[in-house]
Amino acid sequence: MGKTQVVIAVGLGLALAAPVRMPPALAAEAGLSAYQGAWVLEGRDCGEVYASGGKGTAFKTPIDVFAPAFIISGRRLRTPMATCQIKSVRPTGDRNLLVLDCANKVAANEVRALLTASNGVLRRYYSEQDTTGVGYQRCSG
Repeated sequence: MGKTQVVIAVGLGLALAAPVRMPPALAAEAGLSAYQGAWVLEGRDCGEVYASGGKGTAFKTPIDVFAPAFIISGRRLRTPMATCQIKSVRPTGDRNLLVLDCANKVAANEVRALLTASNGVLRRYYSEQDTTGVGYQRCSG
């Protein structure tokens, strides 16, 4: 193998071995793809909470502020009472830790949520020790 071929082979090997870096915003978006859509507590009827319109799914009006439901669209999570920006998504074992910056009419604070999503069911866990979590069914996505 000639000197030029060795340099190309070494360069290619280093390029393949280098970690691929994704901007944090894109990494978070990739980590959120399974969570996009409208969700309601398992056993509840989607039609009781959501209305479909020209621009997608929205909370019915008047809004039931106690409805166990939320909508994730892009990097935003909305509940009947609050709007949250998803600041980061980090894998923690078989779950994802979402760090949210949430605000309602009274206050703003940081919220952490441990989630998994599979086959149209999202589970929220209250701690890393929680093995069952609370299930939400997808209404749209």
